[in-house]
Order: sequence, then C-alpha cells, then structure tokens
Amino acid sequence: MIMFVTFLRENKIAAGILTVLRLYLGYNWMTAGFHKLTGGFDASGFLKGAVANPVTGPDGSAVYGWYVNFLESFALPNVELFNIIVPLGEFLVGLGLILGCMTTAAMFFGLVMNFSFFMAGTVSHNPTDIFLGAIILFAGYNAGCYGLDRWVVPFMNKNILKKERKALN
Repeated sequence: MIMFVTFLRENKIAAGILTVLRLYLGYNWMTAGFHKLTGGFDASGFLKGAVANPVTGPDGSAVYGWYVNFLESFALPNVELFNIIVPLGEFLVGLGLILGCMTTAAMFFGLVMNFSFFMAGTVSHNPTDIFLGAIILFAGYNAGCYGLDRWVVPFMNKNILKKERKALN
C-alpha cells in the first residue's frame, strides 16, 4: 500500500494518469453543475424522497439516521440555499479538477458531495466517483502538477510561510 501511495504522489507517469482521471471526473462534475445551473434545479423533491425512503439495513431501520435527520431538520427548511450551493458546488469542483487548480480541495468537496448523495440513497455512479476521487485525493499535489497547481500551490505555500513567520515574530 505504501508503495502505491508513493507511486501516486511522486511518479510522473502517475501524474499523467491522474490528469486523465482528473479531467474525466472534472468534466462529469462541471457538466452536471452546468445543467443544474441552467435548467432550473430544485432539490426539494430529491430531499423529500431521501427523507421518505432512507437507506435501510437488514432490520429495516435507517442506516444513516443522523443524515436523514440533517436533511429533514436543516436541508429541507433551507432548500433555497441548497438549490444554489449544490449546482454551484458541482460546477466549481469540476472547474477545479479540469484546470488542476486547488485539486485536492476540489476533490475533497467532490467526495463530500458524493458521500452526501450516496447516504441519501442515490447509488448511480457515486461508488466509481468515490473510488477515483480517493485516488486523486491520496495523490495530493501530483494529481494537479500538470495543471494550475504547478504554480498555485508553491505560491500559496510561500505566502502561508510568510504569514506564519510574521505571526511568530
């Protein structure tokens, strides 16, 4: 396992493979978000369905009861907010992955959305996206080195170090 993670994080061939995976996932995220942004997206039906038909275990009880409670007590009353953040979030995750800019942050938030959809009962392509997204996340910087991260990450690291040194003095 350690050898595989080292390969993902340091190998240039892995960086090329990761770029292809990143572009694939990015395209899927961005187009899904774009269609929702331009097509009059309304999450209320999905949320009501997830609350009415939660994921259940063999005994018939809700597996993610805490998540159903979150949907019922927070997401549904604030559905207008979710109607904005879901499509915008999907679009921005896709854009970040396509550009290779803030790749690990984009993939982290993509995985948060994938797991949210999954816990709400939507299987679809979520398992595949979670698997590929985890590979990209494990790869860290190498997943975006053939993208804008080549310049953005060193710039951010340099500025963060400056602020830390200033705070210590």
